[in-house]
Amino acid sequence: MAHTSPTIWFLTGSQSLYGEETLRQVAEQSRAVMEDLSSGYTGPASLEWKPVVLDADSIRRVMMEASADDSCIGVITWMHTFSPAKMWIAGLEALRKPLLHLHTQANQALPWASIDMDFMNLNQAAHGDREYAHILTRMAKARKIVVGHPGDPIVQSRVSDWAFAAHGWMTSQTLKLARFGDNMRYVAVTDGDKVSAQTHFGLSVESLGVNALVDEVATVSDAEGEKLATDYEALYDVAPELQAGGERRESLVYGAKIEIALRRILESGGYRAFTSNFEDLGALRQLPGLAVQRLMADGYGFGGEGDWKTSALLAIMKSMAPAGGATSFMEDYTYHFGPGTPKVLGAHMLEVCPSLTAGTPRIEVHPLGIGGKEDPVRMVFTADPAEARVVCLVDLGDRFRLVSNEVTIVEPTEDLPKLPVARAVWEPRPSLAQSAESWMLAGGSHHTVLSAAVSRETLEDFARISGTELVTIDADTTGSRFAQELTWSDAYYRGSARR
Repeated sequence: MAHTSPTIWFLTGSQSLYGEETLRQVAEQSRAVMEDLSSGYTGPASLEWKPVVLDADSIRRVMMEASADDSCIGVITWMHTFSPAKMWIAGLEALRKPLLHLHTQANQALPWASIDMDFMNLNQAAHGDREYAHILTRMAKARKIVVGHPGDPIVQSRVSDWAFAAHGWMTSQTLKLARFGDNMRYVAVTDGDKVSAQTHFGLSVESLGVNALVDEVATVSDAEGEKLATDYEALYDVAPELQAGGERRESLVYGAKIEIALRRILESGGYRAFTSNFEDLGALRQLPGLAVQRLMADGYGFGGEGDWKTSALLAIMKSMAPAGGATSFMEDYTYHFGPGTPKVLGAHMLEVCPSLTAGTPRIEVHPLGIGGKEDPVRMVFTADPAEARVVCLVDLGDRFRLVSNEVTIVEPTEDLPKLPVARAVWEPRPSLAQSAESWMLAGGSHHTVLSAAVSRETLEDFARISGTELVTIDADTTGSRFAQELTWSDAYYRGSARR
């Protein structure tokens, strides 16, 4: 990441007419509210309290400062007392960071026996926040609203979800992606408008010839490759033929050299995502498999066949997941229609992230069957059962669309002894038939990000922050209603583009 210590600014609104003593109490209670919120907050950025703002100039200045501060990934606002909303117009116009409106108050319960006009004068958030919310709506300012006491775990969780989304937006704004070769020939969904993507999301997609990777692999010494291969033996269950002295040890060493070379290129270029393409490997002896899996586990985005949109989405969603959270590149590969509950078998040729399992993956070497290269090394494992979602990002020509399907990752119905790849089996909601019908109607891609770590609310928050259409397929989805939702959504976004 570009910034190792992200912050979220906590701003409190009031006005000078309340007098010095009241404003001192406002500041004290504002700090206390932020401390209450922080006690159960689990987001990726620290909450940073800022002095109470009292007039249009101070509001404008602090919003400009937040927008210019690279470490600030978002702003939380709360109107402790009554802060006339016209004071906020210039500041809100200047704000270029994600915004959360916290509708709260310092006290959880009313002091029924002692409440007086002094208390009422100090505690006015119930109508102060409504005044502020009015101007946000009138200005069509995208924001998240969270209502409740700051010590409430639900409030803390919802603010945390938004903070992860804001972190994802920061990642998107600074993301550089390296494409080794082009995308797979004749494939529509992996292509797209990279200029529009940079305009919309901020991410930069940069082309590197596959020979750049070939040349870098050639600079990695046998000793360096052997050292990393030895590290693999300490971390994973390595097949005997790949262990030191095994008959196919050299395949593992070469796979390690690919990883070393990839890391050098990505780190030196500041890239946090990349793609490869089995149709365009140049003089590489293997399709990168093990290297890709380990890089994804370290938070890098990846897309196969040159799929830069899924690679970028994976990098963004990795940054929106708690550290090490189960999130991976994935592909809907084949179905189990029955007997029993219909299921999807998801996999890819080699590239599935080991964050999907708490177990120890096994490193093996097997033929690939396509690409015409040497047998590649890869981790083999099955994803752990979990509630999850598969998400894709598609370019519809006039806009980008996120499509999400709520799923349950399950154990395979039977063993898969002849499928030596990393894989996941899931039951999509509301059913395989309805989810697939809805997914295809929405134009969803066959490449996805599978995540058991990024919450639905975080994904919704990211869509709102980025101004991206999001359609969700869940247990309540029906064919007629989903088709209607797409029609309405299409009308809205096309109308927005004309304005």
